[in-house]
Amino acid sequence: MSSIIATVVCGLFILTLFLLEHDRKSRVSSALWIPVVWLSLSTSRSVSQWLGGVGPSVVSLDNYVEGNPLDAQVFAGLLAAGLVVLLARRRLTRSFLHANALLLVFFLYCAISVLWSDYPLVAFKRWTKAVGDLVMVLVILTDPDTTPAIKRLLARPGFVLIPLSILFIRYYQDLGWHYSIWTGEAEHVGVATQKNGLGNICLIFGLGSFWYLFEAFRSGERGRPAGPLIAHGAILAMAFWLFWEAHSATSFICFLIGGCLITAASLRTVAQKPVVLHLLVGSLLFVVLYGLILNPGVGLTEMVGRDPTLTGRTEMWAKLLDVKVDSWFGAGYESFWTGPRAAEISKYYGHLHQAHNGYIEVFLDLGGVGIGLLGLVLAWGYRNIVGALRWDPETGRLKLAFFVIVMVYNLTEHGFRELHPMWIVFLLVIINIPKNRSREDRVWPKGSGP
Repeated sequence: MSSIIATVVCGLFILTLFLLEHDRKSRVSSALWIPVVWLSLSTSRSVSQWLGGVGPSVVSLDNYVEGNPLDAQVFAGLLAAGLVVLLARRRLTRSFLHANALLLVFFLYCAISVLWSDYPLVAFKRWTKAVGDLVMVLVILTDPDTTPAIKRLLARPGFVLIPLSILFIRYYQDLGWHYSIWTGEAEHVGVATQKNGLGNICLIFGLGSFWYLFEAFRSGERGRPAGPLIAHGAILAMAFWLFWEAHSATSFICFLIGGCLITAASLRTVAQKPVVLHLLVGSLLFVVLYGLILNPGVGLTEMVGRDPTLTGRTEMWAKLLDVKVDSWFGAGYESFWTGPRAAEISKYYGHLHQAHNGYIEVFLDLGGVGIGLLGLVLAWGYRNIVGALRWDPETGRLKLAFFVIVMVYNLTEHGFRELHPMWIVFLLVIINIPKNRSREDRVWPKGSGP
């Protein structure tokens, strides 16, 4: 099959997926397209990369600091559109802000930390994008039909990005392949810019499809339209194929963890007994932490495709923690890699722009105060998820799965950062739903479509 014919077939297939998932009864607002576009760009490529190719594998310090003006304008436009939507829903938005004061305190501290950054303007721009992530999540959660809105958020980007990734890998290797700057080996990246990015796409949208199918078959509802089931089944199958092609063991292990948690949380003995739930989550996190960080020699690292040093991460973490930053307040929001420290670290690790550990990265940027606030946000968010399992078990199961996945993911990657899909998902699952909205969700029809 020629590349032109394959492109036409892929386009028709994507259109078919959207037609299959269409539900006329759904009350989901058209404003949902704003966070859908935001998440799609965050999980794949920026607008400038879509227009001009993936770009060089190595990002210079100047480009890393300055960014791209076109991308900045696109995200600013989406942010403005999201704010307009929240302003129109200001009464409900105000309720959400009051119910999530602790999260706002964390964002406020991040904003204050801009003052001691080496590049305050750059740090402030990045902080506004993090605020944009929060705005997009609020647009979703204030939608008139929240659960179907979440389902569509996890469906629409996947309906485009996953088939396109297969098209790029099979027929457009200059777009779908990438040479690793560390090993020099060719890697499948699909519509992402690196292998881990493709793994994130499969993890987030593949798990979203698994969740939809699991809840559909679990409910046993008769007369449910077959179209959405076919669409999500196709996406799940393609995500498994991409997992295999990308050799993204870490993302696949996280997918398995998420799937197991969704299944386990559906059991009455787990869902209705908080002690059992806490033991399950705590045991799982301890096993991962022990096997990856505390005692990597037990074999868990090999299972996820890493060596006992996590591909040099353990040595790198030791060097990064020796770099002089304020232990209380850090280098400023997303600023550790923008000062003279970056040049010092590049002597050992070349063009490195993250610590490959979200918790260490937060410490380097925000210091002990930032880590303490993040810990409070994690505990508070987990409490919100446990509560959601009682009044909205269907969505609560997804929230629990993504919460644990994000915590595991940040052990070896930095996902607590603006425009990162794991950060967006993290905000989506931890936000506290106001009591008046949770009562409305019990009354409003859920809808059968994604």
